Amino acid sequence: MKVLVADDERNIRESIQKLLELEGIDSSLASDGREAVELLKSEAYDAVVTDLRMPGMGGQELLERIRGDGLRFPVIMISALGEINDAVKALKSGATDYLIKPFDPDELIHKIRSAVSNRRREDQIEAGARTEVAPSRFVGESEVARALKRAIDKIARSDTTVLISGESGSGKEVVAREIHSLSPRSEEAFVAVNIGGIHESLMESELFGHEKGAFTGADGRKIGLFELAGAGTLFLDEIGEMPLPLQVKLLRVLQERRIRRLGGTRDIPVGARILSATNRDIETMVREGRFREDLYYRLNVVRVEVPPLRERRADIGPIAGHILEKLCARMGRGRARLGPGAEEALSGYSFPGNVRELENVLERALIYAEGEEILAADLDFSGRLGSGLKALPPATASRAGASPKSLDTVERDAIEQALAKQGGNRTKAAEELGISRRTILNKIKKYGL
Repeated sequence: MKVLVADDERNIRESIQKLLELEGIDSSLASDGREAVELLKSEAYDAVVTDLRMPGMGGQELLERIRGDGLRFPVIMISALGEINDAVKALKSGATDYLIKPFDPDELIHKIRSAVSNRRREDQIEAGARTEVAPSRFVGESEVARALKRAIDKIARSDTTVLISGESGSGKEVVAREIHSLSPRSEEAFVAVNIGGIHESLMESELFGHEKGAFTGADGRKIGLFELAGAGTLFLDEIGEMPLPLQVKLLRVLQERRIRRLGGTRDIPVGARILSATNRDIETMVREGRFREDLYYRLNVVRVEVPPLRERRADIGPIAGHILEKLCARMGRGRARLGPGAEEALSGYSFPGNVRELENVLERALIYAEGEEILAADLDFSGRLGSGLKALPPATASRAGASPKSLDTVERDAIEQALAKQGGNRTKAAEELGISRRTILNKIKKYGL
């Protein structure tokens, strides 16, 4: 947390700074409103504590300037004068609270913490309503998973930008959340946004926000996700889907740590850490001019590769157990577990859709299963519930005496089945398989479907 303290009396502002320091709160000092305005241009703050009466620009004018610029952090006014009219005017202008000098130091700390906590909670609620649903926690004890955990532990301690790469559905957002939860920012917001899921015309407004009247239909101010992330973490999934014009603006944010809302006239400092992810060959995109090289190097300071599920088969059982707990709670049914042969059957399948496909298979199995135990016979790898024919995983087919299928054959069959089920609708087929529409289009071309 960082607080800006503005007071023309040096002993008071320095006393408040020492008080904040004892509470583990960083602070900056300003001797008047004008100096405070300059500091607000260069750094992001969680709250402002300002004296009402100061030479030059006083606290009331500073408050009106802050709110006029659309800055939303709490402002706590302090004054040696107990004039009720001043307090009313300050609160009507957007002050969060008002204290009379001399005030109780504990009361000031309480008001700051309470106001900042409320602001963060409101931002997290709004961000949650506009972004992705939180995925499962990181699960895995294979050597590959342990190596990934060690890398995450090291990365979490730093504050650098990270590019997470891996196949669709492999758990890139899970890794991003793990980095955040182990970082010094863990108490702050984690805001996840799927770039591929936002229409290009709305993307800039969603990320950077807009002012009233910025474009047709902008009938009010909208706060962008960069601001809502506050001092937390902003996760940009499918970063390879970002159009080139917006890549330029993202590069500026990473370089200058500022944004400007659409239709706005001032830059707003932002303090969120940026994590991004892609399932595409981003280096090839750079060579082909479809992704800016300078932005690539800004995002790719540290790289994390998330292995596909088929490369960590030892984790399939533990991951399946965790998913079953989540699914049972969501479906309102009692506990379920993998029975004899079920875990072996799961481990023998290649899972081209990775963890997302595993979750789909287990959800279908819960529908098939008669009791608490999921048997191998309950596992449907085809996605055709009620078809009377369940696709065997390669390992099961091999044990039955048939030739094992190649990965390409399994993948081609799964895509054909999904397309047939969805009447040829490629978008719905991609959703069923847990892959992106672009991926399924590439696979359709590859297999000549």
